[in-house]
Amino acid sequence: MPLHYLYLIAAVVAETIGTTALQASAQFSRFWPSVLVVLAYGISFYLLALTLRFMPVGVVYAIWSGLGIVLIAAIGFLVFGQRLDLPAIVGLGLIITGILVIHLLSNTTAH
Repeated sequence: MPLHYLYLIAAVVAETIGTTALQASAQFSRFWPSVLVVLAYGISFYLLALTLRFMPVGVVYAIWSGLGIVLIAAIGFLVFGQRLDLPAIVGLGLIITGILVIHLLSNTTAH
């Protein structure tokens, strides 16, 4: 797997940790989860910047935000008990489909 994809995957993981910590921070009223939000987002944006050396910003952002949305929805369901209705699940499936189309069929990504 090319290094830039590892950067992108790590950026998605860091963003997901940051967003999960954002929920746990109770609107920044809890200190340590709030610190984790800032650190995780900082790491995520740094890794995104490294990824941009190899891939166009629109493609990077689409993959980063799309995967982040899907992972956060899953964490919200599993950890925070947030329910998803059928339209939400279909929409998340479309996001995954869009990411696969970009990755597998587009010539704008560096494979």
